[in-house]
Amino acid sequence: MSKKFNLHMIGNAHIDPVWLWKWEEGLETTRATFKSAIDRLEEYPEFVFTASSACLYRWIEETDPELFEKIREKVKEGRWCITGGWWIEPDCNIPSGEALARQGLYGQKYFEEKFGVKAKVGYNPDSFGHNWMIPQILKKMGIDYYVFMRPGPHEKELPGDIFYWESPDGSKVLTYRIPFSYATWGKDVEKQVRKVAEKLDENISSLMCFYGVGDHGGGPTRENIENIIELNRREDIPELIFSSPDRYFERLVSEKREFPVVKDDLQHHASGCYSVLSWIKKTNRKLEHLLLNSEKIAVLGNLIKNRPYPRKEITSGWKTLLFTQFHDILAGTSIPEAYEEIKAMHGAVEDNTTSIVIYTTQSIAKEIDTLGEGEPIIVFNTTSFERNVPVEIELPWREENLSILDENKLPVISQLSRPSATTAGGRVKVSFIADLPPLGYKVYRAVPADISIPYKHSLNIKENILENNWLYLEIESDTGYIKRLYDKENKRDIFRGEAAIPVVINDTSDTWSHNVFKFKEEIGSFSNAKIKITENGPDKGTIRVENFYNSSTVIQEFTLYRELKSVEVKVTVNWNEKLKMLKLRFPINIEEPNATFSIPYGFISRPCNGEEEPGGEWVDAGNGNYGLSLINDAKYSYDMDGNVLSLTVLRSPVYAHHIPRELDPNEDYIYIDQGEQRFTYILYPHPGDWKTADTVKIAESLNNPPIAFIEYIHTGTLPPKKSFISVDRDNIIVTAIKESESGEAFVLRAYETSGRETRVTFTLFERDWKAIFSPCEIKSFLIPKDKNLPVKEVNILEE
Repeated sequence: MSKKFNLHMIGNAHIDPVWLWKWEEGLETTRATFKSAIDRLEEYPEFVFTASSACLYRWIEETDPELFEKIREKVKEGRWCITGGWWIEPDCNIPSGEALARQGLYGQKYFEEKFGVKAKVGYNPDSFGHNWMIPQILKKMGIDYYVFMRPGPHEKELPGDIFYWESPDGSKVLTYRIPFSYATWGKDVEKQVRKVAEKLDENISSLMCFYGVGDHGGGPTRENIENIIELNRREDIPELIFSSPDRYFERLVSEKREFPVVKDDLQHHASGCYSVLSWIKKTNRKLEHLLLNSEKIAVLGNLIKNRPYPRKEITSGWKTLLFTQFHDILAGTSIPEAYEEIKAMHGAVEDNTTSIVIYTTQSIAKEIDTLGEGEPIIVFNTTSFERNVPVEIELPWREENLSILDENKLPVISQLSRPSATTAGGRVKVSFIADLPPLGYKVYRAVPADISIPYKHSLNIKENILENNWLYLEIESDTGYIKRLYDKENKRDIFRGEAAIPVVINDTSDTWSHNVFKFKEEIGSFSNAKIKITENGPDKGTIRVENFYNSSTVIQEFTLYRELKSVEVKVTVNWNEKLKMLKLRFPINIEEPNATFSIPYGFISRPCNGEEEPGGEWVDAGNGNYGLSLINDAKYSYDMDGNVLSLTVLRSPVYAHHIPRELDPNEDYIYIDQGEQRFTYILYPHPGDWKTADTVKIAESLNNPPIAFIEYIHTGTLPPKKSFISVDRDNIIVTAIKESESGEAFVLRAYETSGRETRVTFTLFERDWKAIFSPCEIKSFLIPKDKNLPVKEVNILEE
């Protein structure tokens, strides 16, 4: 091999802060690894070390200030390369788009503050797949390059290991797939060098070769480094350069070569990770939205009541959540002892963030005029669009009758249900559909009267049948499955045969489901249905179906509202199966449908080939003329096989089981997803495609339930109904409104949802500005508190 070829030797230590160990062991591993790296840097003047993840540096800052200062010195010398720019190396499919944005915001800000540098290279070598919006997210935080390893060549065919990866908006990052491995042990360096060198040719004269002990840290050893020095003397080895990803990409770009362009996500690796360990997926979704809502509410509190913005508490919550989005945590592949600590972390975030929301909304409520008859109910909407949404609230109530009035004292259709408590406590539960203004509130009133309301729309509830103006839903009496869902407006049957079938799949794969891309070994389904009507009133009807499989049960509560064009289904699973998977199956009555999946800050169409696919809050099966959106509040895994759509509910492998290790039938193991779990999904049939049907808004609405609470009667300077935002285009969704990191402005982030260029006007707190969004673009705006200063567009780092 000629010395005209070279390998950039990337000394690194892949550190899993949590995996087969708890986080305190990850902390000790980080301390030991970084200390070892400093020792090697002082022993070998040519050696260069690379490390990602601001969280790990923060650990060193907190526990070993002396070591931290030595790292700062090596960064200044250019021999310690800070890479990645994110708080941690997260799962890159499950987190929301805003969570990935915060990875960069808090990671890059930390590196800039503590080291005077920002990372230039995105770095997620071990994450289990990478969503299609990552190039845009990276570009909008000042990162032009990306390094990954999974999926490998056997999982995802690419035009080469070096390519431009392009998001739907046209943002591109020069991307490198690590050949073979990011880690080596001892003299494995030579083996690694020779394997990577075989990929060099006249078209690719330079590649990166990663070395260093990894997973449980360790980093480059003396043996590694001396082996590289010795190998570099050999004529049959290309030139070996102690280097970093920064230096490699700088050299690559300087050559001004052309590389192929990939316009796709990077999948699949470890397909079982999209669905395993249900509780962490559900809590992650809940906390992402709760943190965003706490920011919006805190901004309102600052403007209306001059309450100090709780940036320290909110930032701490984000950083904790971002840590728990580490790929081996959120993917569900760590040990059970580690997850007990993660639950505590999530609990702390939920408690602190919920407190911000409660204190601030009730502080604002004091300024709202609630004078009038009855018990005031204030309902806040944190989304950027007007919505009709179910509200359910319990009240102290001892009157015989109860009706709900809106802010104009007009009656609203409402319905009483049994309260949560079974004691005679003088309480009732009331539900109604609230018509809420964008980012605002409305005051409703509970009054002691039985007011007759002329219904605009019908609602019929019979045995096994729910029907309103738009939909007819029939449950099969023996199986409990959907027998028929009929769109009355468009005269279409939604399903071809029975639907919402709880199907059991044999799944003996490991925790990750390595090398498994389809789950198709069906071994049974839940049956022997018990069916009863549990809600029968003017607002809604509910049919409760309980099905059985061995000692496991699935309860689906199908609800049809008088005023909504969708079916809401609340699911309770009590799962006692091992090495099995549960899916809900829906055969769609559309020939050759297209399958579109939500991804972080975007969407992607994928083939209907039955492969397990990662997806976010919604998936749509349609043909442009008609479709069905399946929306949920807790799940991330689907498959679309021809016209059959399946939602993966759960998997039950052994914790942290990794092939080729085989399970011993004589051993006792702990199995995942045992016991009870709950989630909600919505069936939303629609004419046209999902874009014109506002599927994204319905998903956003389900995952952002309104904030409703009772308030005492008082005067106030605020009216009974108020909105603080206006966005004049339906395909622009505002996700984040927060105080800037400088504290001198507010930041609004929004994205284009349907893939078309859009001119939009925003109005926020009486400030107006216009913007043009490219298809699928994410934009951020800085809104100075000084109203004499203009609103300006900034990047994710607020620069």
